Amino acid sequence: MRGARAFLLSSAGWPYLLVPAIPLAVILEIGHAGAVALFVVSALGVIPTAALMGRATEELAARSGPGIGGLLNVTFGNAPEIIIALFALGSGLHEVVKASLVGSILGNILLVMGASMLIGGLRRERQFFDRTAANAQSLMLLLALAALIMPAIFELVEGQGLPSPGDERVNYDSTVEHLSLAVSIVLLVTYGFGLLFSLRTHRELFNPHTAGEDEGEGPWRVRTAVIALAAAGVAVGVMSEILVDSITEASASIGLSEFFVGVIVVAIVGNAAEHWVAVIVAVKNKMDLAVNIAIGSSAQVALFAAPLLVVCSFFIGPGPMPFVLNGFELGALILAVVIAQVVTNEGESHWFEGLQLLALYAVLGLAFFFA
Repeated sequence: MRGARAFLLSSAGWPYLLVPAIPLAVILEIGHAGAVALFVVSALGVIPTAALMGRATEELAARSGPGIGGLLNVTFGNAPEIIIALFALGSGLHEVVKASLVGSILGNILLVMGASMLIGGLRRERQFFDRTAANAQSLMLLLALAALIMPAIFELVEGQGLPSPGDERVNYDSTVEHLSLAVSIVLLVTYGFGLLFSLRTHRELFNPHTAGEDEGEGPWRVRTAVIALAAAGVAVGVMSEILVDSITEASASIGLSEFFVGVIVVAIVGNAAEHWVAVIVAVKNKMDLAVNIAIGSSAQVALFAAPLLVVCSFFIGPGPMPFVLNGFELGALILAVVIAQVVTNEGESHWFEGLQLLALYAVLGLAFFFA
């Protein structure tokens, strides 16, 4: 009993304190509660399910060898937000999906890396990390950005212009739909070669440690990890469906745009457990892992999650989702990715650098709020 309490109050166990939100969200859904209550409770319910999915994945990865283990980590690393996005695609909330993807990239680069550098550097003059590994991931992210913004540039020059932050779904010409599909296929192929690079040919560059190693927790059996992963997947799916169904009405009730909810709220909820891990390891002066979580997760969203969802949109929902971003998303992404390249170039950080990243995230959040 004492051990369970200690775990729940630890840096790895706190998300499981929110487990009661899962059945509560189901009860509220059955009872046709208000949209705001449904949105808040289901959003809280996503956090422990995402944490359980991450832990189960790490346990399976630890027993599968570095190659398969790394593949498992990168495959399930952004599973909760992909599941949420799939439900949003089914509901035709294309702009919310794109906003959540952009928000995930911004959150990882500015919020997570900023908080890691700030809190980890408070009692240290400087912290160091592997510049080569960080630059490799930052470059992948930069190249992915160049590809992802091309549909928007095409639509700006040849089409009807960029979408508005207030739009829910925009019907585009088939040309930009096919362009987005082709770009997505190129990115997915590039992502495959990126896995080959990081898991096989240059495996030594990337930190293999997982969060559980530092918490003193006992190892799980494979059967336990598989059952936990399956249960977490089902729970994430249920919470995601409730969350997505309540977005439109809840955002209107609390006076926030669907754009702001997607780019800030949904993006943070889907990655809350992973965000916390990055900050904790930074406090322990393991900046290699913290930077790898922040930049690596952003690169995975840009190279895998975004193009995968574009491809899925041709089979799910009312129609294809061309990856045409609005002006706020384009500007924020370009700034964030360029900053990631600059920040990781030196292989060291300090607390003020982290504060500046957080300040930029706050400025972007304010712009999104007033959009």
